[in-house]
Amino acid sequence: MRFLLLLGFLICAPAAWAQHTLRAVVRDSATRQALPGVSGVVRGTTQGATTNGQGLLTIDNVAGPTAELVLSYLGYRATTVRVALPQTGGPLLVLLAPSANALDEVVVTSTRTNSRIEDLPTRVEVLGEEELQEENAIKPGNIASLLGDIAGTQIQPTQPTTGNADLRIQGLQGRYSQMLRDGLPLFGGYAGSFGILQVPPLDLRQIELIKGSSSTLYGGGAIAGLVNLVSKQPRLGHAEHSITLNQSTLRESNLNGFFSGRTQKAGYTLFAGGTRQQDVDVDGDGFTDVPRLRSLTVHPRLFFYPNRLGQLAVGYTGTVEDRQGGDQRVVREGSDALHQYFVTNKMQRHTADVVYTQDSVMGGGLTVKGTLSSFGRRVRTNTVDFRARQLSYFSELSYLHRLGGQHTVVAGLNFNGEQLRPQDGPSALPAGRYTYATVGGFVQDDWQPVAQLTVQGGLRLDHHNQYGTFLLPRLALLYRFSETVTSRLNGGLGYRVPVPFVNELDERDYPQIQPLIGLKAERSTGLNWDVNYQRSFSPTLTLNLNQSFFYTRLNAPLVLPDAAATPGMVPLAWYNAARPVVSQGFETYVRLRADETELYLGYVFTYARRRYDAVHPNVELAARHKLAAVATQEFSEHFALGIEASYTGQQYLSDGRRTPGYPILAGLARYTQGPLTLVLNGENLIDYRQTRREAVVLGSRLNPDFPQLWAPVEGRVINLSATVRF
Repeated sequence: MRFLLLLGFLICAPAAWAQHTLRAVVRDSATRQALPGVSGVVRGTTQGATTNGQGLLTIDNVAGPTAELVLSYLGYRATTVRVALPQTGGPLLVLLAPSANALDEVVVTSTRTNSRIEDLPTRVEVLGEEELQEENAIKPGNIASLLGDIAGTQIQPTQPTTGNADLRIQGLQGRYSQMLRDGLPLFGGYAGSFGILQVPPLDLRQIELIKGSSSTLYGGGAIAGLVNLVSKQPRLGHAEHSITLNQSTLRESNLNGFFSGRTQKAGYTLFAGGTRQQDVDVDGDGFTDVPRLRSLTVHPRLFFYPNRLGQLAVGYTGTVEDRQGGDQRVVREGSDALHQYFVTNKMQRHTADVVYTQDSVMGGGLTVKGTLSSFGRRVRTNTVDFRARQLSYFSELSYLHRLGGQHTVVAGLNFNGEQLRPQDGPSALPAGRYTYATVGGFVQDDWQPVAQLTVQGGLRLDHHNQYGTFLLPRLALLYRFSETVTSRLNGGLGYRVPVPFVNELDERDYPQIQPLIGLKAERSTGLNWDVNYQRSFSPTLTLNLNQSFFYTRLNAPLVLPDAAATPGMVPLAWYNAARPVVSQGFETYVRLRADETELYLGYVFTYARRRYDAVHPNVELAARHKLAAVATQEFSEHFALGIEASYTGQQYLSDGRRTPGYPILAGLARYTQGPLTLVLNGENLIDYRQTRREAVVLGSRLNPDFPQLWAPVEGRVINLSATVRF
């Protein structure tokens, strides 16, 4: 027996004593970006190394037959993997998951280079999973109020009867901002900005906001900025199952669910949710301040991993929605001789998308993506009844390559377009029919000539089938004065082609809009500069100060005569103004994090002028001053409190009148026990409403007029939500 044991030891010992080379490629689990600088150590030894620019780690002279490799990287969870030696079939692929506690380590996808936020020459603001989880507990139905909380943005309600809202960036109307979902456009036009009212936060991993001209990155429309909504992806070994139930005092009920799972070769995500909002007349004038709403959204995605560095994602999004507002008696019981006004929006949106990424193509990354969207909308009021369908498509091929550690180059081609086809008949829209198609190419280079400086240069060339060719250069600089002080400066050109319908229009005015004749595209010049100071005084105490300035000049702005100033069914035709619109201002904020406490104070000054209008030069509804303060405190792993206060300064209406400034106060209490999270939240606790200052329904009850909304009309809202994760 002893002889057999000795013989076995002599046979196995050479394998144990053999020296091998351990090789691994380390990537981000969500973006698949290579991670340079990751530390790897063989457990129980002093043998170690760090990954190179391609994420490759090599450790020589490792004893076999197995070894435990411990990987650590700032902002990611430490990971241990067991490696059989000698290795066969190439380097081991290791995916590191971002740490939930690493708030400053954020990877941005909208700039196309999948870079960390602190390494980008372009200033990008990111709302991560923590903010989205909080918003899911406060407003599960959509992300509108969350976007309005960002400095320099403003959610502007357009009409109480529809509940629609406009996202303004740096003082410009929502039609100058571009909405993306996973880098694919959420199309506007006839679809308006209903997109931000139809995307639930539970379905998102993060939201990326770029302020200022971004047309070089994604084409026409991104004059004021762009918002990229990044969907959740399945994670290996981390299945997610989450259900949220919410009820508010405004008679809104929400039920949302998200589920995901993944194996080595395939994965899935599934969101399904519905909202039931009853019509509410807050001020008692007989008209709805909050419309009746019934909506259902489903968003399944399938993921396939054909190899270690490839991913194919195929998804579908379906949304069915019915909005009804107006005279509350008509909404509830139907019309009669004294009650006739109503407005109904019935919408269906069906979108299919596909994204394929492969990181091992000639030493770079290849991305192919496309989307096809059909948006149908029927609008009925007591005076009009029409419907139309908007078909939109987008496709893109891009290639990312890192050269010598100094250059990150991305280039691509895309083809996109949209068709709007109104229903034929007596209620058809005279301006509705159009077909747009654009082919474009772009190139962008992130160049780091020295350690302190990063230069990002970009160029796009677009050709539109009706409005010609657009050459869009862009330049961005990042300079690191020290470990704590950085500065960014970026500028570029943009454009937007005319479309007949915009979000600010009353649905009853749609049939008055005339065909687009003799118009040219709007063109813009944008400039943004900021200085940022960030210092960690200890592992738990961080101070961040930021000062930024912005300037946007919009040439040949498209203007529509004020329908309210021309009563009756008067034709309304777009025209290009002779002089520009200029929006400029600055943002200042300070953020302090200490243990489980966070304090934020921000101020935005916006000076937006219509130089073509000598009588009323101020851009309507662009708040001159906006102040916001937030304080949160986690008292334990179970209980947390938060309070938010804001002040919106004076705004100008289209007729030149000034509105008063107003405050808003909100508070939140969160309790977590195991898989259950309960949130009690209060919005507009001081119950400030525009209807306390003036009527928002004017003229005849049979066919009323509505003044511009410059403040909330829904008043104080309390909601209680419960989220279960299992």
